[in-house]
Amino acid sequence: MTTIAVTGATGHLGRLVVQALLDRGVEPGSIVAAVRSPEKAAGLLAHGVQAREADFDRPETLASAFAGVDRLLLVSTSSPGSRLTQHVAAIDAAKAAGVGFVAYTSILRADTTPVALAADHKATEEHLAASGLAHSFLRNGWYIENYTAQIPTVKATGSFLGSAGEGRIAGATRLDYAEAAAAVLTAAAPKTVYELGGDQPFTMAELAAEVGRQLGAEISYTDVPAEKLVEILAGAGVPQGFAEILADTDVQIRENGALDNPGPDLRDLIGRPTTPLATAVAEALKA
Repeated sequence: MTTIAVTGATGHLGRLVVQALLDRGVEPGSIVAAVRSPEKAAGLLAHGVQAREADFDRPETLASAFAGVDRLLLVSTSSPGSRLTQHVAAIDAAKAAGVGFVAYTSILRADTTPVALAADHKATEEHLAASGLAHSFLRNGWYIENYTAQIPTVKATGSFLGSAGEGRIAGATRLDYAEAAAAVLTAAAPKTVYELGGDQPFTMAELAAEVGRQLGAEISYTDVPAEKLVEILAGAGVPQGFAEILADTDVQIRENGALDNPGPDLRDLIGRPTTPLATAVAEALKA
């Protein structure tokens, strides 16, 4: 029996990957939820999934977390600035534990993109490749949820704010990316690199129009200079460094198409078209 571990399995993406593995018929007992706080994994335990402590900031927890694991999904952490150290610790522990295959959730075209957010991903990919472990890079595009999470604020203000201009974004839902990860983890011979993006790239103006249509309200997109966007985000409580990263991403969307559709890998993996923008917005409004 192949044992599959998923890091961050109680997080937004990880929990969906675990469910996608179960939906594919993977035996619950052969799935390891590698999480910082196992006590938060009660819902997974109810399905028969194992829960093991795996704290990337405490590398001593990783040997037991990855013991007996054949395939590992390393879900990138959300701590720019420190996550490369965390990822390196996880990769080194996986190698020491004899893990046979590691899939890593990266970013579109991590090796060539000008997006500042990609630096940690590129370095992680390089470390994983140098480790000698069999691996796949799951280069995820933008989550549509990055935008639909803003809907409560947008309802109040009547506008999305950004610096992306008319750049197109090949967004897909977390569920799309989770199903793709499950497909790779259970594949007989996965590819080394998957460039994953949605089938229907959209502009921020098109997103605003769709949200407005479903709300029955006038919702616009207001494009502002990157420096102004940083100021607005920082004023709303976003840490300065991360606000600059988000603004840079918008600039690269506008100027270089950094998050536009890279090809068919995502729909090929999940065996269906990716979730349409209208459906993703409707699901967000229901939630």
